[in-house]
Amino acid sequence: MSRRRILLLLKPFDIFPSRKSNAFSGISNAKVLHHLKNRLQVHKEAINFCQDVLQHKLVDWNPLFRHSLSEPIRNVDLVVTVGGDGTLLQASHFMDDSIPVLGVNSDPTQFEEVEEVSDDFDASRSTGYLCAATVQNFEQVVDSILENCTAPSEISRISICRNSQILPTHALNDLLIAHPCPAAVSRFSFRLRKDSNPCTSLVNCRSSGLRVCTAAGSTAAMLSAGGFAMPTLSKDLQYMVREPISPSASTSSLMHGLVKFDQTMVTAWSSKEGFIYIDGSHVPYAIQQGDVIEISSRAPALKIYLPHHSSSQN
Repeated sequence: MSRRRILLLLKPFDIFPSRKSNAFSGISNAKVLHHLKNRLQVHKEAINFCQDVLQHKLVDWNPLFRHSLSEPIRNVDLVVTVGGDGTLLQASHFMDDSIPVLGVNSDPTQFEEVEEVSDDFDASRSTGYLCAATVQNFEQVVDSILENCTAPSEISRISICRNSQILPTHALNDLLIAHPCPAAVSRFSFRLRKDSNPCTSLVNCRSSGLRVCTAAGSTAAMLSAGGFAMPTLSKDLQYMVREPISPSASTSSLMHGLVKFDQTMVTAWSSKEGFIYIDGSHVPYAIQQGDVIEISSRAPALKIYLPHHSSSQN
């Protein structure tokens, strides 16, 4: 049996303040300073722990910091991300449906800590909603994968076409279509289609933008905005028009809903400028007046080892 090939994708250290930089100079709260320094130390220890575990397995593995990713991930059997959901999201943008990914939450939120210092600052760490492992169970999860005792799930991603051209990045969590200035009005129209047949009337919107999420991303920004959590393995998408301005009685019920797995949301952009933001602010695509954006769940699925709380929903 050939040795498994693993890419160990790491959250970088430079997102944390450095002791040698001026990043701490404006922070006077000793508790905040201790918290930030501890987060960096915990992350480093998690990386060292994961590397030590892999060193003792019959696998070939290579570490790579996530900011060094520039080409599609190929020629490996498994991607292991060490960081949080952000590192896993970035990895997914370079992955097709042939390689599974395992997320390791390197610095989970400690609820006792959050409660203890809640009057001083927010001590939340990493949510790691899509991460199936921490340092506590990493070796157990890896052994289960290497021994073929567990299989990855397949979760939907969003396919985005801009003027009939498919964008190379598929959204794993969500996308936001909006004017680049958050104080500006976003003008657009949309309707749902199945094949070439309309499923809804045309909805004309003036709002703060349009958000569309996958089932896996429904517990993030969509839920915070008043949406609902979906079963993680659902192939449907959920959309919400953000802060619509005086929707008509005939379209008010269409400000929030589902794009079924066999439907496409066709959106015509009417503002002078705008952006499609994929999985946060780091992957933007510019749009302009007259552009047409087609949104569906027809992107290649992502193979992922899910934590128990996600897989048990289905």
